Amino acid sequence: MSESLMKSAGIDPGKGLQFGMYSLGDHLPDPSDGSRVGPGERIREFVGYAKAAEEAGFDFFGLGESHQEYFASQAHAVILGAIAQATSSIRIGSTSTILSTSDPVRVFENFATIDHLSGGRAELVAGRASRIGLFELLGYDLRDYEELFEEKFELLLKISEEQRVTWRGQFRAPLNDAEVLPRPAQDPLPIWRAVGGAPASAVKAGLAGVPMMMAHLGGTTSSFRPTVEAYREAARHRGFDPASLPLSTVGFLYTAPTSQEALRELYPHINEGMKRTNGQGMPKQLFAQSVDPASIVNIGSPQQIVEKILHQHEVFGHQRYLGQIDFGGMPYARVMKQIETIGSEIIPAVKKYTAKEAA
Repeated sequence: MSESLMKSAGIDPGKGLQFGMYSLGDHLPDPSDGSRVGPGERIREFVGYAKAAEEAGFDFFGLGESHQEYFASQAHAVILGAIAQATSSIRIGSTSTILSTSDPVRVFENFATIDHLSGGRAELVAGRASRIGLFELLGYDLRDYEELFEEKFELLLKISEEQRVTWRGQFRAPLNDAEVLPRPAQDPLPIWRAVGGAPASAVKAGLAGVPMMMAHLGGTTSSFRPTVEAYREAARHRGFDPASLPLSTVGFLYTAPTSQEALRELYPHINEGMKRTNGQGMPKQLFAQSVDPASIVNIGSPQQIVEKILHQHEVFGHQRYLGQIDFGGMPYARVMKQIETIGSEIIPAVKKYTAKEAA
């Protein structure tokens, strides 16, 4: 199954590191003037990003799910369905689907349907939620945070592997020879586990033999190496070949002619966005460290970003990188310019050097 997962995710190491972008679906005001587009326009922006990313040569576009103020992607699967129809070649998926507060049967039905709408380009990333307000909103007990996710993730994998499912758990009614339809166009549908950087969660991903998507807000590249090693060691321990399991990293991405310009332009958006969604801003001195070559955050000139990503690829040996470009009320036109610059100056260089290395 692991080898087919690499193939179904469209990953060919001979073509170099896959490069994508994702949005958390935030709907924040522009910190420069307090303006904010309406929810309908914001939702249409996500579709526009995906179309532009496809045209610019990105391999993947992802959209996250959130259920709180200042977000517009509560129905992320619906938006991904629209993106499936608006694009033709870019792979699309969730980043991530909050499985803890969702029914795995419905999640699988939704993404199998998106897979058909897209012609076999859909992927599903299951996560546990970093913003916890949705537990009360959707009728779940936050005290069951870990148990909910682990049980539901186990059921989701079982549904993916078996067309007829018999299952019993603690938080959902049992399934007795249940047939979950439609089956996806891909066999199998790529199902990733989102990991926030903690080795414990990475170990669970490795033991399950599933692709891992590792998110990072900051820190050094080397500080995340133990998480990757724990993931691969756990997979090896369970009898999986770690080399055949896809690994993706995700984090902030922003480029400008110089690192100083990149910091100056991006900081107001990151700071305001963190304040409104997490309750506290980003310390300016801490943010300034993002341009350090050792930082895992990819902010700087195009050449600096290329060098950082190549270093990260050397450390992690990952197959995909996803950049978060649009956070914090960034104007649509500027995001589109970022996509254009990344597509013309960063992606070709990254692919050239990683493909050469793979060959």
